[in-house]
This record gives sequence, structure tokens and C-alpha cells, in this order.
Amino acid sequence: MERPDPHARLDITRATPDDWQIVGGWAADEGWNPGLSDSRSFFAQDPDGFFMGRIDGEPVSAVSVVNYGEDYAFLGFYLVRPDLRGRGYGIATWKAGLVHAGARTVGLDGVPAQQGNYRKSGFDLAHATIRYSGIPQPSPSTGDPEPGSVVPVAQAGGLKSIAIYDSCCYPAERPRFLASWLTGDGHHALARVVDGRVTGYGVVRPARDTFRIGPLFADTQDDARALFDALHASVGGAAVAVDVPGSNPAAVELAESYGLTPGFATARMYTGPVRPLAGERIFGVTTLELG
Repeated sequence: MERPDPHARLDITRATPDDWQIVGGWAADEGWNPGLSDSRSFFAQDPDGFFMGRIDGEPVSAVSVVNYGEDYAFLGFYLVRPDLRGRGYGIATWKAGLVHAGARTVGLDGVPAQQGNYRKSGFDLAHATIRYSGIPQPSPSTGDPEPGSVVPVAQAGGLKSIAIYDSCCYPAERPRFLASWLTGDGHHALARVVDGRVTGYGVVRPARDTFRIGPLFADTQDDARALFDALHASVGGAAVAVDVPGSNPAAVELAESYGLTPGFATARMYTGPVRPLAGERIFGVTTLELG
């Protein structure tokens, strides 16, 4: 790739879905293992929330700041081409993207080494998130689960019922995102139903290196286990990765019970208050890029 003139002006503009294919490649190079069709759902939520910096027309930096309603936004894809770091392109793109959030509370999942810099920008730590990955090993249930079933979300009330459940586990309503996420190319979306009531749901999708499970939201560890087993079976027993909030000991215990290996960690941080969440139900976050 040709190196742009370092003295040329950085132009920051909104990015298109085609532009984001380039950014997805940068994310893959960083080992983030992006989903193969993630950008469709990301742009469905907020098509104006994606920014790219260019020099002489050449892409050099990126950030997304995706708005959810009037009170919440999420920052992700904060990237600069490795050969052009340390020149201020990243922070300039960051600042331009944050304007899009307005007065909303902003969340992010950042690498722990950058926590100090994020604090300088007004972010405070909420909890760590650890990626667990590998081929799950058989793991017997530790409890006595209620009789129930795991079914496609269409058989559990569809988007309406899933959106209601999701609202307990996420800082904002996100029906536009969910409508795309639940039906994305290669996505398997399943719900756990006990006595006619949804007690959790999860999605598994193909990614660059392994399949990724997210979200994995459930009332109990046994509900989460039933969903995890069904999601894993739906991809033929292949290797999976799930981003587990360290603030939920039952979620960490579940991942470790399958023999999954902890990998890189991120720090969930916010610039302000978010609405109360049922943290005990979050066994796997949806995506590090959009929360």
C-alpha cells in the first residue's frame, strides 16, 4: 500500500458500507475476528455513525459512533493504519466521530492499555470483558434445569419478544439492529422458552477465524447452557468465541466449564450513566464493536 504524504491534510468524512469493508480488514489484521456480515447490521442501526480519515484519498483511520435513541451511543472500530500511527490521525478521527453522539452517554470496549487515554476523554471503567474461544468440550449441567426448549426466534414471538427481552440486558432499545442481527447472512438466532416464556436468546455467526456467539442473554446459567449447546450444535461443533463480562461470575464459570481458553481482554467504559441492566443475565456481549 502506497504511503501518503504525511504533510497532506487529513479529510474525515462519513464512511459507506463499501468503505467499511476496508476497515473490517484492518480489524481482522488486529486479531479482532470480525463477523463476515456484521457491517450490514451495524449500518442498519445508524448509517451516519461511521467515519473514515483519508489523506490524498487514501484511507488511513476510522471510528464508528453509533447512536441508539436519544440517550446512548457506542464507539468502536477506533483504528489507524499501523504504518501511520503516532501522527495524530486517530485522535482527530475520534473527535470528529464523537460529535455525532451529541449529549448521549457513550460506551466503548477498549484495550486495557488505553484505559488511561480513554479516561482523559471522559470514560470510566464499568467492567472487564474477556474473550473465551476454542472447541467446547462436553460440560454437564451443574443444576436441575426446568423443562424447556430451544427454538428459532421466529417460534418464540419473533422480533417483538426478543426486543423486549433484549431491553433488560442492553443500555438502549435497538429494534433496528436486532431486526438485521437476528436474520443476518449465516446468523443462527435461537431462544430458550420455559412454560411459554422466553428465558433467554443467543446468536452465533460466522467470522474470520472462528464462529462468534453474541449475544448470549439468559435468566440462569442453565438457560445459558441450553442456548450455548444449541448454538454450538448449529455450526457443526466448530470452534467458537464468546466475549464474557467479567462482572458476571456465572458467565465466566460457564465459559470455563466448556474448556474455552481466555484470550484478550477489553474494558467496558462509559462517559456517563446508563440505565439499569440485568447484568446477571449477560453471559456474552453482542459485539465489541457496537456493544
